[in-house]
Amino acid sequence: MLQQLTSFLDREESAETAADRPPRLTTRALEALRMSRSRERILNNLEEMYREAFERAKETGDPAQMAALDFSYRREQLYFEILLDVRDAIEKR
Repeated sequence: MLQQLTSFLDREESAETAADRPPRLTTRALEALRMSRSRERILNNLEEMYREAFERAKETGDPAQMAALDFSYRREQLYFEILLDVRDAIEKR
């Protein structure tokens, strides 16, 4: 019985394949993947999200919230630009 089970588990179809392994963020994986979102799309999405929130704060007349959103938007935009620069550099390698 044990020999039958071992024989079953050793068959080729039960062997691990590349498709069975979880994806890993390796240099080779990064080289194989093309980043799908353009710089413009990412920054436009960020701007649209903050613009909507800013308009809501403006409608309620909350200057503190408007100032906080303005600062947050500029900070997030800077972070995204840095990350996008890193992404572009990796893609060029």
